[in-house]
Amino acid sequence: MKTILVIDDNTEIRENTAEILSLAGYTTFTAENGKKGVEAAVKQKPDLIVCDIMMPELDGYGVLHLLKKNPDTEHIPFIFLTAKAERRDFRKGMEMGADDYISKPFDDIELLNAIEIRLKKVDIIKMQYPSGEKGANDLMKDLKGSGFLPLDPDQYESEQLNKKMILYNEGKRPKYLYHVKQGKIKTFKVNEDGKEYITNLYSAGDYIGHVTLLEDINYDDTAEVLEEAQVISIPKDHFLQAVYSDMNIATKFIKLISRDVKEKEERLLNLAYDSLRKRVARALIDIYQKFNIQDQEQQHLDISREDIAQYVGTATESLIRTLSDFKSEKLIEIKDSKIRITQPDKLKNLLY
Repeated sequence: MKTILVIDDNTEIRENTAEILSLAGYTTFTAENGKKGVEAAVKQKPDLIVCDIMMPELDGYGVLHLLKKNPDTEHIPFIFLTAKAERRDFRKGMEMGADDYISKPFDDIELLNAIEIRLKKVDIIKMQYPSGEKGANDLMKDLKGSGFLPLDPDQYESEQLNKKMILYNEGKRPKYLYHVKQGKIKTFKVNEDGKEYITNLYSAGDYIGHVTLLEDINYDDTAEVLEEAQVISIPKDHFLQAVYSDMNIATKFIKLISRDVKEKEERLLNLAYDSLRKRVARALIDIYQKFNIQDQEQQHLDISREDIAQYVGTATESLIRTLSDFKSEKLIEIKDSKIRITQPDKLKNLLY
């Protein structure tokens, strides 16, 4: 059960607010002034704080300032509750890191909705996402779905791209965050011998380029359309403004992408030292997961042998021989040149 701290020097308002929250299913505790509120927050570490501004001992701004300085309380959602409704007070609270601002007298539903929204955001930010770009992509989807990232791809026009078209080239400066509305896209690098190595795969719902934008670096690979796609281009400034408008969200993104380099290094080590069988098995599982295939009975890996080989880092002929072995072992099925994984768990845990 979520816990909420109510800080207000007005006894009637403090007790009524606590009663409303208790009836809504929250565990509540209260403090009668700012100083006691800070002490209670540090000791109890509530899931959310509702705080008045004008109080004796220490006002609401002082409470917020002290809690934001403390690593143990800096990420607790903070809602101001005050009779002062001037625009400058609202702006000052937001600039200091408050999550919301509700004026008295307030509607019960308004307060409960504000609290529910903030707690949902905390749940998303605390969620354990995979490291690297995949985790950042999953975070983007969850934030968009919950309405916490003020960036709606549907407000931008989509562009129809044909197979083999280039979305961006390695070494170029990024200008957009791309959202795949339909189709599939690959990113790849070309080595000194002119051979392609696929670095990632994207399908409908995925975002492309957010890591590069957040790190403020040039593209380190090239993006090409695998099959006819609809792609939305979101200007760089719009994306960065949306992310950095909430430092909790920005911090979460930065923590995820900071592990991206390690993830890529591990994949390169796997390519260098794992057996071909394990590399092909891992590639099939990756593609299976990246393309969000839910129904094994109906859906196949709709990707060419050449692209799978480039993802594995091997010759197409070697890949085909390995796929034939997997088929004989009943790990996969091949029908009309399309691959269906029949035993993903066994494939994922090959010992050699």
